[in-house]
Amino acid sequence: MATILDGKAHADRMLEVVRRGVEARLARGRRAPALAVVLVGDDPASHVYVRNKAAACAKVGITSLEHRLPAETPQAELDALIDRLNADPAVDGILVQLPLPKGLDSKEALHRISPAKDVDGFHPMNQGLLLEGLPGLRPCTPSACMSLLAHHGVDLKGLRAVVLGRSEIVGKPMALMLLEQHATVTIAHSRTKDLPAVCREADLLVAAVGRAGLVEGSWIKPGAVVVDVGINRVEDPDLAARIFASEPKKLEAFQAKGAVLCGDVRYGEAMQVASAVTPVPGGVGPLTIAGLLTNTLQAANQPG
Repeated sequence: MATILDGKAHADRMLEVVRRGVEARLARGRRAPALAVVLVGDDPASHVYVRNKAAACAKVGITSLEHRLPAETPQAELDALIDRLNADPAVDGILVQLPLPKGLDSKEALHRISPAKDVDGFHPMNQGLLLEGLPGLRPCTPSACMSLLAHHGVDLKGLRAVVLGRSEIVGKPMALMLLEQHATVTIAHSRTKDLPAVCREADLLVAAVGRAGLVEGSWIKPGAVVVDVGINRVEDPDLAARIFASEPKKLEAFQAKGAVLCGDVRYGEAMQVASAVTPVPGGVGPLTIAGLLTNTLQAANQPG
């Protein structure tokens, strides 16, 4: 059986580092870092995520500032709020919670955030700094995944890494961070020819496509490390039967509740083949908030 890469335990370690960093700032007579979260509309998942962020901020001593706007908010009003937060010296980080309601341009909003306060790491300037290998605010999820791999002693030098997914949020920055650590990286996606064969070449497989149970155990090279970034809600009984065939407890939970969360990788099958696997939930999910607060502290400590 593979080793479980416990994201929740590592997120706690990351948050403890942030907490000590905040305490060090306060001891020097500086204020606590402040994170402004902009939430537009009533998406239930977004509200849960924002509550979790606020709880994590309280845990480490970061000030959480919430700005809630109705779903009907026009783009100009959202842009004006971002401009005010950019100009506010008491705000260190700005996060616009996605998805935005229909009619709002998420890229326009994200690109409007000052790069120095872009704690999600999505601004083109921060993405460019990553491409150049220069210091900057890095996207939270891939950055925290790299921290998890380092903690578990995964030596990336010379490894064949396959990143399944090409988003600006995870896939592309993850590939660049792996390149920085001297891995040999392939980015695969929905149009990759013979995708299972490409995945089987990976010493390290990062799955980030948002398709429940896409990666079967037969796609995984024996002894590979598997990082599953996907978080998917499964409600279809036939799909659940296929994905959880090797996880009877998960299948029982689905039958009892009618829905269950799973990753992009068939976890039960992966555990039989890989050397190490992140679970879902409890793997990459908790790391994202830890990465966000790490970035908030970094933004607060930037000179100037």
